Amino acid sequence: MIRKMEAKRTTTVLGALAVAILCTGLAAGAQKPFSIVDKWKIGGEGGWDYLLADSAAHRLYVTHGTRVEVLDTMTGKSVGAITGLKGTHGVALDDAGKFGYISDGRANAVVVFDRASLATVATIPAGTNPDGILFEPVTKTVWAFNGASKDVSVIDTASRKVIATVALPGKPEFPAADGAGNVYDNIEDKGVIVRLDAKSPKITATWPLGLESPSGLAIDRAGHRLFAVCDGKKMGVVDYLTGKVIATPAIGDGPDATGYDATTGLAYSSNGEGTLTVIDAKGGYKVLQTLPTQPGARTMAWDDATGKVYLVTAEFGSKPAATAANPRPRAPVLPDSFTVLVVGR
Repeated sequence: MIRKMEAKRTTTVLGALAVAILCTGLAAGAQKPFSIVDKWKIGGEGGWDYLLADSAAHRLYVTHGTRVEVLDTMTGKSVGAITGLKGTHGVALDDAGKFGYISDGRANAVVVFDRASLATVATIPAGTNPDGILFEPVTKTVWAFNGASKDVSVIDTASRKVIATVALPGKPEFPAADGAGNVYDNIEDKGVIVRLDAKSPKITATWPLGLESPSGLAIDRAGHRLFAVCDGKKMGVVDYLTGKVIATPAIGDGPDATGYDATTGLAYSSNGEGTLTVIDAKGGYKVLQTLPTQPGARTMAWDDATGKVYLVTAEFGSKPAATAANPRPRAPVLPDSFTVLVVGR
């Protein structure tokens, strides 16, 4: 009897040790640093703005000048492109897997495309220079945030018509939706976030960030948080139930996009200086890693399916001298250098 009890105790201890070793291994694996694991050259000409990962379909939509590139996220190969546009900014996808929506800023329009064929099926007039765009699932509407006219065009996806135009207190940037009928948007020139009720539709709150020029915006729906990347090398973390800023972790310079991984609790900031900031959003908002990427890689997409971050940038020529007409000139993009950077562990 004593031998049996000793054997059982030994087995229990060994089992506990095995579990501890396994957990330690998993924890160590979770702390493995990020790196650039692949580069997919797209080439062509023109600038770029936002990109979006469709995790379910394993596709990456990349706005690129007068077209939207569509890539397979598993291989990096081109699936096709939506062409014939004038100046693309963002892409939104419906929740039925059928249609996508592109903010064509220079055309002052939202372009609807079939996600199976990538063919354009409709063009909807919007405000002036639509930029950030999203699909709101409760009302089945698309929201196009117009940078120049400082308002948002609310589009009914069934009729494909603008059903409301809501004035905003300044220049809008990237939006986010909480899935419960609220839409949030950074107002870049005012340093605030607005909350809009999708059903009304109208502004229901305006929250000062105390930070400069918020642009990219990500959302943690379970934790009721917004992550706004700002100038001044700061990310504003906002409780979207109260509007309070709960943290301002450090990030790199020149950010324009952000992402949040609900599985690991990591938040990301893609910075134009050529870095990706990785923040532990579950453990005190500490910076876990500052990964060198490539200058100009200021926009990103997080993909739940692959566990990877996708960034885009290109090679640049010499910056021209400043003039009165163009006091802040940009360096020209070198032809055929447009590239997707794939970041993973």
